Amino acid sequence: MKILYVHERFGALAGAEANAFITAQELAARGHQTGMLHGPGTGKNEEGWSRAFTERFPLAGDSAAQTRAALAAFQPDAVYVHKMADLEVIQALVDSGRPLVRMVHDHDIYCMRSYKYHYFSRKICTRAASLYCVFGCGACLVKNNSGGFPLKWVSYRAKKREIALNRRFHRMVVVTEYMRDELLHNGFDARRIEIHAPVPRMGDPKLRSSFSDRNLILYAGQIIRGKGVDVLLESLARVKSKFECIILGDGNHKAHCEELSRKLGLADRVHFKGFIPQEELKAYYRECSVVALSSVWPEPIATIGLEVMRYALPVVAFDAGGIKDWLKDGYNGRLVPWMNRQAFASALDELLQNKAKAKQMGENGFRLVSAQYDFPGYIAGLETMFERAIGECGRRARHIPPLEGGYRAKPVVTVSA
Repeated sequence: MKILYVHERFGALAGAEANAFITAQELAARGHQTGMLHGPGTGKNEEGWSRAFTERFPLAGDSAAQTRAALAAFQPDAVYVHKMADLEVIQALVDSGRPLVRMVHDHDIYCMRSYKYHYFSRKICTRAASLYCVFGCGACLVKNNSGGFPLKWVSYRAKKREIALNRRFHRMVVVTEYMRDELLHNGFDARRIEIHAPVPRMGDPKLRSSFSDRNLILYAGQIIRGKGVDVLLESLARVKSKFECIILGDGNHKAHCEELSRKLGLADRVHFKGFIPQEELKAYYRECSVVALSSVWPEPIATIGLEVMRYALPVVAFDAGGIKDWLKDGYNGRLVPWMNRQAFASALDELLQNKAKAKQMGENGFRLVSAQYDFPGYIAGLETMFERAIGECGRRARHIPPLEGGYRAKPVVTVSA
């Protein structure tokens, strides 16, 4: 197959970019040809991306015309759209009549704020896109991350158009049942939604933590407000056990969290190490007793949880978004009521004080992730999905009804505590 990826950036940056890169690499290794229609470069691993995507089509100027030119030049069997907010690009793709697949990484398509929770109250939004977003939520004004004036206007009419265009895609790929439900709330056809969790590659199967008396709590991820590092610190201030916490990552909330750590009297126990390369994480996994996942926005899946389960580490997380798809309370960690700092602290205390339980939960997580989140199976599922979308698109062109019923890539593994 020839698959044209479409993404707003070119190069490494965050989870969406990591998923696009590793899937393109593996599809190419299996004999498929991958090209990319893309926005500006990130300046990170662009050389590696150039090897993964043999043909590149940068977007600049008339994006609709450039999209049509890319389709004409590459002649893809299917188009795989990741993050792309330019509606002229999406319109040109829809108008092309080619098989279209959309990877739904987050809430951008149907949420004007993009993160499905209120900035001030931090309450998670459970509504579909509607005029309430404008008059009730005030989501037409959002933070401007591009510099200049601190706020920018978001058009409700444009958001409704974006939703309508994406409903015309032949497949919407989501990562959890939670994300599937969000699409259904916004009027997407259940028959066109497939669940394919973005599985990380297998780690070192021999690496296991010592669960030492160091009582190391590990956080790894962006330090932005939605990730709840401030709430984690407030929870740590309630922990009774002796502990050390390492916080890995950077972000615009880091300075605030460092100051909060000092105010809470945690400076001698909580250490901010900044961003570190993936390979260096293993040194922390060898000492870690529990991984803290403190997101308070509705995470689509939080792939860091899948990654640390490959190293048999238990997880404590707030029940936010799609995390409950893989974190089973009492089985591979603790799923804590949203924003309940005392419950989070108690869950950490439980695992720090009972290392046998922590180890057992870690091994349970390793078994779950090995059975349910298999990387070769994930790529094979994507291949099958592309083939199915191509076939059904051809049937529609010949006025043959598509197959009835929805599809799930792989059944959920059911576990009990």
